[in-house]
Amino acid sequence: MKQPLVLRAGAALLLAAAAPHAAATNGDQMLGLSAIQNGMAGAVVAAPQDAATVLVNPAGLAELPITEVRFDLGIGFLNPPRKVNGFESDSDLYMMPAGAVAFRVSPRLTLGMGMGGTSGMGVDFADTQPAPGNQAVVTTKQFFKVTPGLAWRVNDQLAVGATINLDYQSLALYTPAYALPQNQVFGWGVSLGAVWKPNEQWQVGAAFSSRQDMGDFDWNTTAGRFSLAMDAPQSFAVGVAWRPRRGTLVEFDVKHIGFSSVLDSIAVSRPPGYSGPIPAQLNFGWSDQTVFALAVQQDIGELTQLRAGFNYGSSPIGEEDVNSNIGSLAVVEKHLAIGLTRRLGQRAYGSLSYVHAFSNSITSSVPPFNTIELKQNIVNFQVTYQH
Repeated sequence: MKQPLVLRAGAALLLAAAAPHAAATNGDQMLGLSAIQNGMAGAVVAAPQDAATVLVNPAGLAELPITEVRFDLGIGFLNPPRKVNGFESDSDLYMMPAGAVAFRVSPRLTLGMGMGGTSGMGVDFADTQPAPGNQAVVTTKQFFKVTPGLAWRVNDQLAVGATINLDYQSLALYTPAYALPQNQVFGWGVSLGAVWKPNEQWQVGAAFSSRQDMGDFDWNTTAGRFSLAMDAPQSFAVGVAWRPRRGTLVEFDVKHIGFSSVLDSIAVSRPPGYSGPIPAQLNFGWSDQTVFALAVQQDIGELTQLRAGFNYGSSPIGEEDVNSNIGSLAVVEKHLAIGLTRRLGQRAYGSLSYVHAFSNSITSSVPPFNTIELKQNIVNFQVTYQH
């Protein structure tokens, strides 16, 4: 491997790709935290349906049809086949737990809390280049969030909500040029939301999540201390839900994710006089992403709901930035989702979903002409208690 490529790849891989908390993704952000949210392809801003709305649009807590409490607990399994220049990554199966609860304190006030992985990436390549020798690349990035919050019903048409986001992020990196061991930081942010229901057929939702302010990763090495800050992007989403008849729901959402403010370039603090392979600036070049999600849900009798959706977001990584993202592979764009919920008793429900992110590959427009490729499959299971 030529030295310039080693340096580019090693720097870029600080982005890491698929963690145990990742799912079918827009960039490195999850479509949903639960089987219901994934079955709707992430189109859940306007008409939230489970307690996991506290992680997406906290105002949705007020819309849940409960008198006292709702618990949602789920687990998912992710299969993300990844390739660089035709070389396949190992570690292609990950487990993803998530859960949330909502308490109806009064007709106006609902409290809630949710937890789960909202983004993540990673790779495990034994080799990435046709040149002789071992160019192993192993990376892991995880982002986990806990969100205590509340929703307030202003009147019959309007509900608002807010959460404090308590964040955990971990990062590990091994490249042919250098290795930085597993490290972790904490951070915080806020989320705001609203749901407006002008009549029985239409519902409008909006949600905002601030930039998540994370602490600095610090690594003490034989060459000295290295550090960098990797915040999570702010996002804003709006959605419209339509109920043309009883038992039918159609929702369309648009979401903007501000990747460019946190993953365009990242400064690295290095020891004085350092001239080794770890660069002073990591120029990933991620662009902002606009995501479109459309989903339909239909009641089948009194016990079953079926749902299906489609989600699209152009890759935040362009051809000119492939060589700076050898290890991120966050390039999937089209997602197809299906799901169902079945009533299991008077107050218990079970849900499952399947999301397929269609294969997408991008080849660098500048030498060396590396190609990165990714597709994803994810199955989610969810159990619900509602009263």
